Amino acid sequence: MTTPQKSRLGPLPYLIFSSRWLQLPLYLGLIVAQAIYVVQFVRELWHLVDATLFGHLPAGTADSAETTIMLTVLGLIDVVMISNLLVMVIVGGYETFVSRLKLDGHPDQPEWLSHVNATVLKVKLAMAIIGISSIHLLATFIKAASLDAETIKWQVLLHLAFVVSALALAFIDRIMQPGDKTAAH
Repeated sequence: MTTPQKSRLGPLPYLIFSSRWLQLPLYLGLIVAQAIYVVQFVRELWHLVDATLFGHLPAGTADSAETTIMLTVLGLIDVVMISNLLVMVIVGGYETFVSRLKLDGHPDQPEWLSHVNATVLKVKLAMAIIGISSIHLLATFIKAASLDAETIKWQVLLHLAFVVSALALAFIDRIMQPGDKTAAH
C-alpha cells in the first residue's frame, strides 16, 4: 500500500498557509476568558445562595428578595450562554480556521462540529447572541420601573437588530446552499 505524497508548497504559499497558526494565541486567550467566566459564575452563584439562605441582599437595592433572586438567576443564565458562545467560537473557529481537532468517534464530540463551516458558525453565533440579548432584555423589563424609557427603547431596538441580522445570515446561508438545505426536508 502506498501513501499519497504530500504536495510541496513554495515558500510564499507555505508562509501564507502557515499564518493560520497566528490565531492560536487568540483561541488560547478565549480559553482564559472562559475560565474568568467560570469564576464570575461561582461568584454570582455565591451571591444567590447568600441572598436566598441568609437574606443578605445587595446594599443600596430597593428590589425585593424575589426580584433580586430572579435577576441573579438571569445573570447566571447569561454567564452560561456567553460561556457556550465562547465554546462555539473556540472549538468551531479552531476547527474551521486553524487545524482539525480529530475528534471523530469521540463520545463528547459536539453534534454541530461535524458540519461546521464559517457560515454555520456565524448563524450559530448570531443565535447565541440573540439568546444573550433576550436575557438582558428580560432583566431590563424586570427593572423597567427604575430605568428611563429611552434606555429600554434602545435595548429593544438593539435586540431587534440582532434578530434581523441573524435572520439575514440564515437566509443568505439558505440561498447560497439551496441543494443542501432543501434535500434534508
